[in-house]
Amino acid sequence: DRAAQSLLNKLIRSNLVDNTNQVEVLQRDPSSPLYSVKSFEELRLKPQLLQGVYAMGFNRPSKIQENALPMMLAEPPQNLIAQSQSGTGKTAAFVLAMLSRVEPAERYPQCLCLSPTYELALQTGKVIEQMGKFHPELKLAYAVRGNKLERGQKISEHIVIGTPGTVLDWCSKLKFIDPKKIKVFVLDEADVMIATQGHQDQSIRIQRMLPRNCQMLLFSATFEDSVWKFAQKVVPDPNIIKLKREEETLDTIKQYYVLCNSRDEKFQALCNIYGAITIAQAMIFCHTRKTASWLAAELSKEGHQVALLSGEMVVEQRAAVIERFREGKEKVLVTTNVCARGIDVEQVSVVINFDLPVDKDGNPDNETYLHRIGRTGRFGKRGLAVNMVDSKHSMNILNRIQEHFNKKIERLDTDDLDEIEKIAN
Repeated sequence: DRAAQSLLNKLIRSNLVDNTNQVEVLQRDPSSPLYSVKSFEELRLKPQLLQGVYAMGFNRPSKIQENALPMMLAEPPQNLIAQSQSGTGKTAAFVLAMLSRVEPAERYPQCLCLSPTYELALQTGKVIEQMGKFHPELKLAYAVRGNKLERGQKISEHIVIGTPGTVLDWCSKLKFIDPKKIKVFVLDEADVMIATQGHQDQSIRIQRMLPRNCQMLLFSATFEDSVWKFAQKVVPDPNIIKLKREEETLDTIKQYYVLCNSRDEKFQALCNIYGAITIAQAMIFCHTRKTASWLAAELSKEGHQVALLSGEMVVEQRAAVIERFREGKEKVLVTTNVCARGIDVEQVSVVINFDLPVDKDGNPDNETYLHRIGRTGRFGKRGLAVNMVDSKHSMNILNRIQEHFNKKIERLDTDDLDEIEKIAN
């Protein structure tokens, strides 16, 4: 579920991700000078907003903010389609754009922000409240299911954030909002949004009610064709900011495999490996929830501090588990593949594939393999990945993974503890 994934990222990111991807800027008007800023002062923000930015702990603009903010705050307003992942500071960027355009004396909605789900709308709302806290006259309303208003009343809040269905009702059927007075329209997480049936049509219908000079800002972590087509329908004459693809490499990660005959032998090998590298934090991947639960219980019995991340947990529970692991309260995180996408924990230096990643047809899942072991060699550090092989079938999978990445995976004898210590250090 993309929306749950996105929410999980927002809950576990207390600071910005250090993104090394280069940004590519395509301007609507290539002849106009391209501005980027290295400080928030250069943007000539209202003093209350600058105060709000600094109070949130932003000292200087992130990569996406350097390029996006001058465009978003330009006069006359410019439209923008931007690609940026969770944790790059995009929410703060478009919130700053909305807050800059609001005239507090005018008591009606001037900015409209669409989010894919109620929970994601709340997260954006929190950023608006934090950044606008020195601007107490600025008011925010949530257009979400369950927020019942009297028929016929008009909303006096300046910024409305909500989900497409409810916002559409408020604009057309219930007429709580006059769409002709909206100055800024933000579509957040477009890729998550259009994965939901109906959100796409509702968003387009809302956009068609807005005035021609309304500023349109669209953000998406990915840009598949469907997202592009949607973006081009909703955002006329846009500036575009894209991330250049960075080749993920496995060069800083040492990869090994261990031969075993059964699940119990895999467990024994795991204990031997872990005994030799207790200083590190490890993520252990299993194919099923059942294996993950069994493994976490067995490791706990052996006296290891273990956290279990499982599919039946609600997003907030998952976030709490990841937070504890990130703080080092547990040294080992046992998880299934589904749960671990998008987790960045800087101090993970060992990844163990208790089960090799396969797709639903039983073929090697190379992308997942890269995602999993890429957890370790992050931020230029060296990492260690160990693959457990317990059958001819899993050896075949491993061989195909080696061929795909054109990287040899060495055999490791887990009885040779000296060797493991050498590798780990």
